[in-house]
Amino acid sequence: MKFATWYQCVNESFAKLKVGLALGSGASRGWSHVGVLKALLEAGIEPSVVCGTSVGAMVGASYVSGKLDKLEQWVLGSSRSDVLAFFSVRFERTAFVDIEKLDSFLHKFVAAEDARIEDLEKTYAAVCTNLETGREVWLREGSLAEAVKASMALPGLFPAMLNNGQWLVDGGLVDPVPVAACRALGADIVIGVNLNAGLLRRRSVKNAHPEPAPDASVLETLKKQAKEYSNSLFASGDDEDKTPGLFFTISKAVDIFQDRITRSRLAGDPADVLISPKVGDIGMLEFQRAGEAIAEGEACVQRAMSEIRSLTQTRK
Repeated sequence: MKFATWYQCVNESFAKLKVGLALGSGASRGWSHVGVLKALLEAGIEPSVVCGTSVGAMVGASYVSGKLDKLEQWVLGSSRSDVLAFFSVRFERTAFVDIEKLDSFLHKFVAAEDARIEDLEKTYAAVCTNLETGREVWLREGSLAEAVKASMALPGLFPAMLNNGQWLVDGGLVDPVPVAACRALGADIVIGVNLNAGLLRRRSVKNAHPEPAPDASVLETLKKQAKEYSNSLFASGDDEDKTPGLFFTISKAVDIFQDRITRSRLAGDPADVLISPKVGDIGMLEFQRAGEAIAEGEACVQRAMSEIRSLTQTRK
């Protein structure tokens, strides 16, 4: 079959199917989702069910609200300083993120302040975790921006969000790639995007820091550790001889449980097509590497096209 004929068949097949897109968690690795969406849309594949966890919820919300292009322009033009501007060390607060700045960003590049999930043309869900019970929660109505914040509420970085009497935090704690949510919301086929593949194969001891001097004040120690936490979320040179710092160790622990939970959930709820961008070497807040992540997302879709072709022919 000629490529042009096959391409037309793919478009016709997907037009008759309700395509679900499960966008996984992974902080700045999540810019791969932008590339995945761009490549799918260019191929004539328009997801009508979008479920996202953490950064996947944010990029997915940007897509369903028609702001994906604006989000891509911002992230491609952002620097490390732009990202650090979202953080502040204020110990009377419950997290490092400056909520006012985050709200402004979300309303401009992800979802308008008055955008509500139930009013969207496409089916959308943000996956969160109930902080008290540990149960998985799908936000299907209410403020789109608030749902994104709840799904992204990684403990320590973002404050927990109160929603209908529940304190909600990052959905990556329970379902890093929400395939099951897509199926439950009516998707005929589900394309999953896993950002955690190969996460633990990169060299693991970075940004190691010695213990603070014994005579350092508590406040200075906390400030130093906060700075260390910020630095540990960005990649840098390896130094295997130094003891890993406190916050770097926490960051690596997050990587470990994300990897294990992802493997477990995908084994029980496999996607019809699983796309796994090779972005494991990108640090949690290395937003300045967005160009690499987006390009890899696009390339992953191209690599999966033969699998997509086989799937559409079977379902047709």
